[in-house]
Amino acid sequence: MNLKKIAIGADHTGFHKKALIIDLLKKTGYEVKDFGCFSTESMDYPDAAHPVATAVENGEFEKGILLCGTANGVVITANKHQDIRAGLAWTPEIATLIRQHNDANIVCIPSRFTTDVAMLEIVYNFLNTEFEGGRHAARVEKIALS
Repeated sequence: MNLKKIAIGADHTGFHKKALIIDLLKKTGYEVKDFGCFSTESMDYPDAAHPVATAVENGEFEKGILLCGTANGVVITANKHQDIRAGLAWTPEIATLIRQHNDANIVCIPSRFTTDVAMLEIVYNFLNTEFEGGRHAARVEKIALS
């Protein structure tokens, strides 16, 4: 793993899985900032997704990780930010592809539909896969509206 600064956030459904990810990242030398939530008490996923996306967008953190029940809420929210390419990954293979083909800078994981083992593999693949560039770079360049 060559990236060292990771932003992470989750709603209440991802609270426990987020803790597992943070533990793994810290043990492997990452600097991690937790943008919440900080308990299993119900919270709105945009309250975690916007701060993570902002931190990645402004360059404070190199990559981000977001979790919510289906991950659809956090992926929709994060992608409202102009320089964010958040991808939904429910398998390790998809995590690899969102990096290789889409240059995703935030991975969104469905906490209700991903086992702990698969989730950690998703994080590993996301953080250890390089963007392929080439024909994919031309496509990524077409994403931004401005």
